[in-house]
Amino acid sequence: MHDGSGRILVQGLNKSFGPINAVQNLNFSVEPGSVTGFLGPNGSGKTTTLRMILGLISPTAGGAFINGQPFSRLPNPATVVGAVLDSQGFHPGQTARTHLRCYTAALNLPDQQADQVLELVGLSSAATRKTGGFSLGMRQRLALATALIGNPQILILDEPANGLDPEGIAWLRGFLKSFASTGRTALVSSHLLREMEHTVDNVVIVSRGQCVYNGDLDQLRAAQQSRVLVRTADPATLVEALRQSGLTAEYLPDGSLAVPGTDSKTVADLALGAGVAVHGMQEENLDLEQIFFQLTTGQYSGGAPQGPPQPPQGAAQWGPGGPQQPPQPGAPPPGTPPSPGVGQGYQQVYPQQDQNNQGGNGGYGGNA
Repeated sequence: MHDGSGRILVQGLNKSFGPINAVQNLNFSVEPGSVTGFLGPNGSGKTTTLRMILGLISPTAGGAFINGQPFSRLPNPATVVGAVLDSQGFHPGQTARTHLRCYTAALNLPDQQADQVLELVGLSSAATRKTGGFSLGMRQRLALATALIGNPQILILDEPANGLDPEGIAWLRGFLKSFASTGRTALVSSHLLREMEHTVDNVVIVSRGQCVYNGDLDQLRAAQQSRVLVRTADPATLVEALRQSGLTAEYLPDGSLAVPGTDSKTVADLALGAGVAVHGMQEENLDLEQIFFQLTTGQYSGGAPQGPPQPPQGAAQWGPGGPQQPPQPGAPPPGTPPSPGVGQGYQQVYPQQDQNNQGGNGGYGGNA
C-alpha cells in the first residue's frame, strides 16, 4: 500500500477565457482510499478543472495541489498521477504492446510492465493488434493501461465509461473499487450518473463552474426527502386536508400532487378522512440522477443555479469551501463480476511495487 499520500486539494480555483468564467471559486479535496465522482452537466467546467489539476492550463486565480504541491513540481510525476483525458491518442499503426513500451522506455521501466498493465485492463489477447482496429471501449482500456504504467498513487479519469458495454462498465466499477482499497486515490468525472451511484464513495457536483455539493454520497441521499405522488379526483380538498395535518403538497404538470416528508399510508388515511377518491399513489425516493438534476437546474436556462437544500446535522457542507469529511475506503459491491479476461485485482498485479515504486526519469503517466 501507499503511505497515505495521494491527496488532491483544490483551493479557490478560477479560470476565465475572455468574458467566460469557466470555473469560479472552486474548493474541494479528494482523499486517499476513496473513489470520488466529479459530476456536472456538459460545459460545467469539469474538464477545465482536471486540466488545471494536471498543470495543462494555468488558473486565473487559486490553485490545485497534489501531495501539497502543484503537478509541475512533482518528482517522477508518472509514479504519482496517472490520467486519462482523451482515449484517442494512439498511432493507428502501433500495436497495444508497442504503444505501452514507448512509455516504459521513456520512464526507464522494464518492458514486461507493458504486459502487466495489459493484463490488468483485460487486453492481453489484443496485445499484438494494431490500435487502429480497436473499438472505443478497447481504446478506453488501453488509455487506462497507459495511465497505470507508472503504478501511480492517483488516477484522474475523464468520462472513463464512454464506449464500454455493460460488462465493461461492471469491470471498471470493480477495478476502481479495488484500486482505492489499496489506499490510492481515484477522481472520476462522468455524466453517467446512474453508474456513478454504484461506483463512487464521495461526490463533487459542479454547475456553471461552481461547486453545489461536496461530500459523502450517502449524506447527499439522506438530505433529500422522499415524497408521495398521488392522483386524485379532488386535489384541492386533499391539499387542504394535508395542510391541516402540517403537510405541504406541490401540483405537478400531469395534475397529480407531490407530498414530501411523509409516507403513502398517511396520505391515504387523510384522503379517506376527507372523502377524496384516490386514483393512484406511489412513494418516490430520489436516485443520484434525480438529485443531480435538482442541484444543477439553471445550467442552461439563463437563471442562477438553484441552491441545494440544507444538509442534515453532521453532513458535509454544501457549496464551496465547506469542511471536508474523511471518506471511508470502498469495497467492491457484492456480486461484482470479475474483470473480463482478468483474474486479479490491482494489488495482485503489482504485489511488490507499492513498497518500491520505480519512477525512472519521470514523465506523464497518462493521455491528455
